[in-house]
Amino acid sequence: MTDEEDCSNLRDLHAGFAMVGLLMKGEHPPTIPALAYELADAMQEARNQHSVGIVSVKRQTKKEKAHD
Repeated sequence: MTDEEDCSNLRDLHAGFAMVGLLMKGEHPPTIPALAYELADAMQEARNQHSVGIVSVKRQTKKEKAHD
């Protein structure tokens, strides 16, 4: 798979996550595709700026407290 295909697949994945959120929010169906890809592009940009994995689902870990 090429880098271009990877980016396209990741954009589609982001759009899918956005679509689910929009549906849960009660957004009107004809507006969902455009909004989903607008949000996907924003997630792609955030990913590129922060050089991390999938920003929308990146797991946060808590630091363990040291026990005396």
